[in-house]
Amino acid sequence: MSENESERGDSASEDADASASLAAFQLADSFLPVGTYTISYGVEQFAATGRVETRDDLEALLRDYLHQQVGPCDVVALAAAWDRAEAADGETLDALAAVDERQRSVTLPREFRESSENSGRRLLELMAETTDDDVIEAYYRRVLAEEAPGNHAVALGLVARRQGIAREDACLLACHSFVVGLLGAAQRLVRLTHTDAQRLLTTLRPVMCDVCETYAGRDPETMAPFAPLVDVMGMGHERAERRLFVS
Repeated sequence: MSENESERGDSASEDADASASLAAFQLADSFLPVGTYTISYGVEQFAATGRVETRDDLEALLRDYLHQQVGPCDVVALAAAWDRAEAADGETLDALAAVDERQRSVTLPREFRESSENSGRRLLELMAETTDDDVIEAYYRRVLAEEAPGNHAVALGLVARRQGIAREDACLLACHSFVVGLLGAAQRLVRLTHTDAQRLLTTLRPVMCDVCETYAGRDPETMAPFAPLVDVMGMGHERAERRLFVS
């Protein structure tokens, strides 16, 4: 290989890395119109029942969410979807759908299932409309045909792989976005300043890293979130008379 060819190869690799980074920034941005800003995943009910009132209460809850819910469910599903998002053939789509169905089966509160599926479908729709990727489009068609639920974690894993985002980065992106979303919800529910929110986001970085390292790559059949009080709060939110959030 000539020196010029080597330089062109290095430049192409750098361009691909930069494009993947920009794609990750886009997917992590609350500006992305997939509806996640309407979701509190039970935090609203925790606040309404007085179980979360202070920054320390919220930090403890977010740690539980990450260790007991996000890690053993969403991170497992996302990484498994990333691993399987290779080609627009029936085997690939079946493998993605199997992960998708597993996540739906282990998500107990109805509002959590609906929120995850609605935001996931919207992400697939958005990417199908704004990118030219046959795997995303094929899986979106399967979701539209109700042959797969379209959970957000599965959709995000698929999109991340197709956008060139590394699996580890995609898992961290998911944890970060989840925490940011819940912090945004908490600011409207409890006394939490912007500085408090940023401090919590920084404090929870090691937890997010640990969760991704622990759960990324696990067999999707091991997907088993265990956060009983979170499930109870989610189910209670379904019957609440006043709600700011859809879950």
